[in-house]
Amino acid sequence: MSSNTVSASASTTLPATLPALIRQAAAQFPQRTAVVDEGLTISYAELLSASETVARSLIAKGVQAGDRVAIWAPNVHEWILAACGTHAAGAVLVPLNTRMKGAEAADILGRSGARVLFCIGDFLGQYYPSLLMDQRPVTLEHIVVLREGFRESPAQSGDLCWNDFLATGRAVDRQRVLEREQALSADSTADLMFTSGTTGRPKGVMAAHGPTIRAFYAWSEVVGLGEGDRYLIVNPFFHTFGYKAGWVAAFIRGATVYPEQVFDAEKVLTRIQRDRISFMPGPPTLFLTMLGHPGLKDFDISSLRATVTGAATVPPVLIARMRDELGIASVTTAYGLTECGGCATVCDPGDSVETVAGTCGRALPGTEVCCVDEQGARVPAGQPGEVLLRGYHVMQGYFEDPKATAEAIDADGWLHTGDVGVLDERGYLRITDRLKDMFIVGGFNVYPAEVERLLSPHPDIAQVAVIGVPDERMGEVGCACVVRRSGSTLTEKELVAWARDNMANYKVPRQVRFLESLPVNASNKVDKKRLRVI
Repeated sequence: MSSNTVSASASTTLPATLPALIRQAAAQFPQRTAVVDEGLTISYAELLSASETVARSLIAKGVQAGDRVAIWAPNVHEWILAACGTHAAGAVLVPLNTRMKGAEAADILGRSGARVLFCIGDFLGQYYPSLLMDQRPVTLEHIVVLREGFRESPAQSGDLCWNDFLATGRAVDRQRVLEREQALSADSTADLMFTSGTTGRPKGVMAAHGPTIRAFYAWSEVVGLGEGDRYLIVNPFFHTFGYKAGWVAAFIRGATVYPEQVFDAEKVLTRIQRDRISFMPGPPTLFLTMLGHPGLKDFDISSLRATVTGAATVPPVLIARMRDELGIASVTTAYGLTECGGCATVCDPGDSVETVAGTCGRALPGTEVCCVDEQGARVPAGQPGEVLLRGYHVMQGYFEDPKATAEAIDADGWLHTGDVGVLDERGYLRITDRLKDMFIVGGFNVYPAEVERLLSPHPDIAQVAVIGVPDERMGEVGCACVVRRSGSTLTEKELVAWARDNMANYKVPRQVRFLESLPVNASNKVDKKRLRVI
């Protein structure tokens, strides 16, 4: 592997880095539209120019190669420009979930050592920079506010607005950006994506440039994303589904990105009709909501030809309804996790409804998948075991956490996913359970240990254990099993309201069960299997 290219197959050579990908796309599709956002149209040539401008401004602010730069914003075109500019400056991108509260964001900003934060101003009734008030990490030198908020101006807070930030790079020679890009290789770390773990504290997953491009070149080929497609990205950019399977995949293929900030069935149906959207992935919840919209038949969504879903159990009837009622000819499913770059297996659009709904497909080229028993021995086809992955796109490791890295990736390079699955004779994978306690709420991974850590400071809680329980709309939701402190009269409504103020919405337990004590096993650990049947 050279520092300039990555081999995708015997006949295909890909750019080795994400900045090189943008340069290639600008050369190949200079006038083609790369992004359309709220009336603004950005061509591929303009995307390259804007990315360079962001990189020059980051260099002007003292950002060095390898420094971390964070983005805390919804799906807007500035997110893409900031990310592309971060990569072009040789820095490492740190996406932050927009549903995080200030303390959660500050924890990740502090542990990653991010020097610059691109932050939305007004969003969902909040002025996001103010959420960091009194808990801003000392390592965070600059906040750049995208789309100024309604509470205060960046000038009053000392932060920079987007346009003023871009102006700071004018004195930086473009050649310095080229030098930063040329110093990168396929193995250079591109991003640091924090994902929760069983320790209850998010861990930073390090991923390199080359594997991201190679994996989503393969993914986009299977799912049929191509040049000229109009790609509505509802999946958040802070997640691999919206970032890597989103705009990165689109730029690999020469498609046009249409960012959507918040999912609303009426707005999405309107955009599909107005913008003639042809490609739109999403979790099952998204499509169930669209199918349940009372005015569905009033919209012309005939342009929508392809989608990819997953992240939760997919009933076969949903696949059939997506094809029959939404008119989507190509419906497929996939499986992956942040630790493998977001995708490991994918179904072929030509597979049967039963295969698409009942499995996650076969391994991407260059990826190995196996299932093993508790002793680490491979189990026969059709038998359940822990899913292990090995291949070029397995993470580089957890940021500054060699112990957790060694626990996740064994000496032979196999990533232990913690998921239980079954491989059939064809090599198709079906996820059946999870070794970890993680559950999925509307497409978002939720780890009980993290929610328990966030709930524990409540003054009325003596003990708490969180489990996932089935939910018709969301797939699963959290249930907090709580032992109240003596004399407490804490109610379910009060606890849920407190949780909404102290954690991202998808982590908030939707149910609360009050118990006299929590069941424990012989090791005096909470027995969650027993909790699930109480």
